[in-house]
Amino acid sequence: MTEFESKCYGISQEQIREQYMKSASARLSGLEMVAMGVLSDAQELMTFGHDQAMDQARKNINIAKFIMSEMMEERIQWEESGCP
Repeated sequence: MTEFESKCYGISQEQIREQYMKSASARLSGLEMVAMGVLSDAQELMTFGHDQAMDQARKNINIAKFIMSEMMEERIQWEESGCP
């Protein structure tokens, strides 16, 4: 895990792909629902109000943003390949 990944996500990008994007929830409900779940977790953490919870909430938001950016990148590649 790089220093950036540690500070931004708390886990590596590969771990995000494995733990979130390749999870059973992702296969059954889609990546959109996974991202929404991560954001819901962030909201819950914010209610605690202490620094450690707020830092983890920030990391969860970054994880959700990473998932969404991966989805966007995949869509762009799909569109550029000529698929409708």
